[in-house]
Amino acid sequence: MMKYTFGKSEKLKNEKTIALLFEKGKSVSAYPLRMVYLKVESSDGAKIKAGVSVSKRHFKKAVDRNRIKRLMREAYRLQKQAFFSNFSASYTLMFLYISKDGTDFETMCSKMSVLLEKFTKEISKSNP
Repeated sequence: MMKYTFGKSEKLKNEKTIALLFEKGKSVSAYPLRMVYLKVESSDGAKIKAGVSVSKRHFKKAVDRNRIKRLMREAYRLQKQAFFSNFSASYTLMFLYISKDGTDFETMCSKMSVLLEKFTKEISKSNP
């Protein structure tokens, strides 16, 4: 059973992995979120490695970017258990915030849910 945590082992930090993710990964969107994902071979036991990103072009102030990233991480943390508890394969995910406007937690949670739903449908299509 997956915990409602977002620990160090689940965070996507490796630059090579991130570069590979953007080079070969597929994506799904639920505005204002976009997720790039790639199936990988797990080396350290974490099934899902995730990262979040907010454009500096749209949000000049670090305070604004950090707030949105915090909301994204929290929305993911609360909902990942429902979607990934029965996964057998390992994936790397990157969540991108593609809107130019700010958001609130309720909106972020609902959009994250829609995005993860789309992702699980895509995965089930590619792996029957």
